[in-house]
Amino acid sequence: MRAGLVPDDIWERVAPLLPTSPERRRRHPGRLRVPDRAALTGVMYVLRTGVAWRDVPAEMVGCSGVTAWRRLRDWTEAGVMPRPHAALLTELCHAELLDLERCAVDGSHVRALKGGNHVGPSPVDRARPGSKHHLIVDRHGTPLAVTLTGGNRHDVTQLLPLLDAVPPIRGLRGRPRRKPRRLYGDRGYDFDKYRRMLWARDIKPVFARRGVAHGSGLGKTRWVVERTFAWLHQFKRLRIRYERRADLHQGLLELACSIICLRRLRTTC
Repeated sequence: MRAGLVPDDIWERVAPLLPTSPERRRRHPGRLRVPDRAALTGVMYVLRTGVAWRDVPAEMVGCSGVTAWRRLRDWTEAGVMPRPHAALLTELCHAELLDLERCAVDGSHVRALKGGNHVGPSPVDRARPGSKHHLIVDRHGTPLAVTLTGGNRHDVTQLLPLLDAVPPIRGLRGRPRRKPRRLYGDRGYDFDKYRRMLWARDIKPVFARRGVAHGSGLGKTRWVVERTFAWLHQFKRLRIRYERRADLHQGLLELACSIICLRRLRTTC
């Protein structure tokens, strides 16, 4: 279990991005610092299994759950978590495994049992406290960006922030790309105001029309975003939001997106 949680290929990409550990004091140095790989193993264990931080088996992962949580907090505050995802997107682009011509966008509700930032009454769960994952993927379902908001936020209000969250993806030549040519979405995005905003960014909106019977035919294109949500929710810690701090839950989302990108890189190389 411990060796499979943080394989060598993902550690090689994450290790150079981690902040350097502080030097030990000469006098009264205290206990040895837990290695970063062991701490990342603890974070991955919680992400995959969904257990509470205090229930992490230290003898299995190499550190306690409290240490793993503290290291996740430090890495998140240092802005580390989005960097492996951006680097893997660049690798996928160089391998010609990324298609930004047609992208899809959607949102998904999750319960937030402990409250915290970016929590609101969920309209699909009897106004219970919840949050929302907003996701944009390429034509193959590769996650490009994911954001977190309260459960009462409308999908369309997060459309432009989600596009801005896509990192610059450098190809073999030309300038880095950050936007798709066509963007597909369901009826929740059908607002003329936002259509005009997308056209102003040279993005063609392809959204289902409100008030029209189901059967728009867009399902054959935008089903990939639903599949990617299923991939994300295979990480049990993301099915229900337990972290009170929104930035820590966002960090776990970024880590899950990195793993999904790495899987695609493995299966096609």
